[in-house]
Amino acid sequence: MHSITSPAGSLELYTDSSPNGFKATIALAELGLPYQLRHVRIEQGEHRLPAFLALNPHGRIPVLVDHDTGVTVFESAAILLYLAGKTGRLLPKAPAQRWAAITWLQFHAASMGPMLGQRVHFEIAEAGANAAATAHFRQLCGAALSSMDGRLANHAYLGGDAYSIADIASFGWLHIADLIGFKLDDWPHVGAWYARVAARPAVQLGITIPAPATGA
Repeated sequence: MHSITSPAGSLELYTDSSPNGFKATIALAELGLPYQLRHVRIEQGEHRLPAFLALNPHGRIPVLVDHDTGVTVFESAAILLYLAGKTGRLLPKAPAQRWAAITWLQFHAASMGPMLGQRVHFEIAEAGANAAATAHFRQLCGAALSSMDGRLANHAYLGGDAYSIADIASFGWLHIADLIGFKLDDWPHVGAWYARVAARPAVQLGITIPAPATGA
């Protein structure tokens, strides 16, 4: 694991260039929080090293360590909730919008991210060799995007009027989907939302840390 020079702070982020990793780096950029960046190079197997497994026994990035509180958090949705709780930002205060944002965050964790991950595997990594699995995960991704599109038809952001951790979570995976050619043409409200989020300076910074994804 390689340390990358960043501003001093109590937070330490272990991550790689991936949709889940970008959720954490975008949130930290949005919040302007200083942190120490640790680049866990998955292609070199660093996520299976004992030192990393001591932080996350499941061996996945990202992991956030808060040395001020002694808290270690893994799973990207949990990290987003932790950062929102720590700062009181990126999560609406009004109960209806707050719970809408949390609901759509959980929707992403359960129904969007995993389905997109499987679609990438069968359609890109395996080049569609398993036609049934490819078709299955295309259908599930389409259903999830249709649900998002319906929500965004009448709301600027997933939680309502305010940008939140729910938007960061869904953007992380859709950024990768865009890079590898999964188009959003059938879901115009998702496409418009994606453009709004992508234009944010913190988002543009977050997707370059620790290195830009290339879709290669």
